[in-house]
Amino acid sequence: MQETAEQTVPVTTATATAVPEAAPEVAPEAVPGALPETVRETAPGVVAGYDGSAQSLAAVEWAAAEAGRRGAELTVFRAWPWLGLNDPEADESLDPAQSAELAELEALAVGLAARHPGLVVFTRTGAGDPADALVAVAEHYDLVVLGSHGPGGLSGMLAGSVALAVAARAGRPVVLVREEPLPAPAGPPEVVVGLAGEESAAAVEFALEGAGRLGGRVRAVHGWDMVPLWSAAVPGWMPPITDTDVQDAALREELARVTAARAAAHPDVELTVETALGGAGRAVLEAADTAALVVVGRPGHHLGPVAHAAVKHCLAPVAIVPHGA
Repeated sequence: MQETAEQTVPVTTATATAVPEAAPEVAPEAVPGALPETVRETAPGVVAGYDGSAQSLAAVEWAAAEAGRRGAELTVFRAWPWLGLNDPEADESLDPAQSAELAELEALAVGLAARHPGLVVFTRTGAGDPADALVAVAEHYDLVVLGSHGPGGLSGMLAGSVALAVAARAGRPVVLVREEPLPAPAGPPEVVVGLAGEESAAAVEFALEGAGRLGGRVRAVHGWDMVPLWSAAVPGWMPPITDTDVQDAALREELARVTAARAAAHPDVELTVETALGGAGRAVLEAADTAALVVVGRPGHHLGPVAHAAVKHCLAPVAIVPHGA
């Protein structure tokens, strides 16, 4: 799929909003202008897509909490596809509906800043295809957050095919958030990460950092299947070990070696490696029942079967992390 260059997707920074911690009763001020590059270089940023739907609102709220945990700024982004490639804030292109949505976006930023003291909230708008706009905007942030919905659920534009397209194409991690809030965990929060081997390094690092911010632990899970014995008909192929206990122990030892360096870099975060016979998707879904966050890797510009299963079935937010991110 051809990517759209950023210059073909007009994006405007509209306002920055913050509520001073010492005076939360003071109304937030809108500060026009783009975020200075000197600030952007030293402060990681989170961008959340918003389209007015309940799912996108849940994503924005989750993104605000995550930005607070990261000590980062939050940008709330809205795209207007019906404007084509027009300037989204040019006076001649504004219509009453767009003006109302722009006012809603600014009011949302004010509310977020009020609910999260110390958080700086920016609003940005774009014209054209929402997926192209979000993929372009994502390059300037460390994390993208979008809404998601369950099987058969009604959703806003950014919670359906657009969210999946962005998760498959963005060069940054993308977190998809359900509308339904998760119940509070009984113990420390768990971050579940699908573990496939060396290629999962970026996903494991993302999980460890996330668990550290949550004060939780990481469960790195790997699901595997027995190689069918008829595969031995392939010339030069060595027959598999048929003892599942021996295979499982060997896998666990290898995966512990793969994750050792990452775990050592986060000594305050407990990481356990788990293996299960029955396939990768099943292992992640079973572990995700009590997770605060599910993390899966993404090879190339497509979502693999494990990522699709997680997005479709997991109630917890699902982070899609590109390999090498």
